[in-house]
Amino acid sequence: MLERFDFQDGKVVASALGRSVLVYVAPTEAERKALVEEEGIDPHDLASALDPDELGRLEHAAGRASIIIKQPRNFTSENELLFTVTSMGLFLFPRRLVVVTTDPLEIFEDKMVRKVANPRDAVLKIMYGSIAHFLGHLRVINMLSEALEKRVNASMGNRYLLDMFTLEKSLVYFVNGIASNQMVLEKMRAGAAKLKLGAAQVEVLEDILIENQQCSKQAEIYSNILTGLMDARGSVVNNNLSILMKRLTVISVVFMPMTVIAGMGGMSEFSTWTAGVPWPLSYGLFTLGLVGTGFLTYWILKKSGIDRDETEAGRKRGRSPRIPR
Repeated sequence: MLERFDFQDGKVVASALGRSVLVYVAPTEAERKALVEEEGIDPHDLASALDPDELGRLEHAAGRASIIIKQPRNFTSENELLFTVTSMGLFLFPRRLVVVTTDPLEIFEDKMVRKVANPRDAVLKIMYGSIAHFLGHLRVINMLSEALEKRVNASMGNRYLLDMFTLEKSLVYFVNGIASNQMVLEKMRAGAAKLKLGAAQVEVLEDILIENQQCSKQAEIYSNILTGLMDARGSVVNNNLSILMKRLTVISVVFMPMTVIAGMGGMSEFSTWTAGVPWPLSYGLFTLGLVGTGFLTYWILKKSGIDRDETEAGRKRGRSPRIPR
């Protein structure tokens, strides 16, 4: 799909006949052929722009600059909390910019580069838009991580842990993608003369470099925190399972003497022992004896502390459990 844009009043606006900025979204075979034959784009560079695993790079050839950057892919419910990155090709010609991408992206929606008067300004605007897109996805990942953490603390299964592993994998993609963009930005700054960037554009590029460094640092912090807490959260799940097994054991111990007495009551000897007693009275007393035995067993277990949870006990006392030094 081809989208055309022009520059008007310092903005990039859609235009049916525009030639200043051409955006190809998931180009068809015919459009790829036109890009190679009419626009003069190298087939290898075109394939790199559509390859999600391609690393970012900057190359100069035949009066144009080929820039490959990484961009977050639009998240869908089918991804199951997996955030991935894709590639975008920016082919800068003296008087126009050709953008090739796989996903429909709002590449001119950021507010960093306010005035866009030429293709070089458009490149800077797209670069900053990529950073803003990364930051937006990082905020979503952070919120999902916090929500999953609360569920992991009360869970005994692996479902939420697997979701957190997926988020951890997403952060690895993001860290690599942002680092790749950092390399491209540094090459753009070093080759500002070849790109024919003016003093104001170089200043904007410096600001974008700082923003990308901060974005990279934030992604690394999120990744390190999530990685460091995975083992602890796995231990929480194991601890929850241990507490459940402990409670089930207490229940089975409570019913164990009752089972023995009930087995005795079901034998013929019980009828012999209570031959002179009316059966409603004998079995009523027998039932009361079972209940009393159960309560007595539970009382003994409670006094022994076998069913006590130190965390809950400390919370009931209004303070945290004592931690030995």
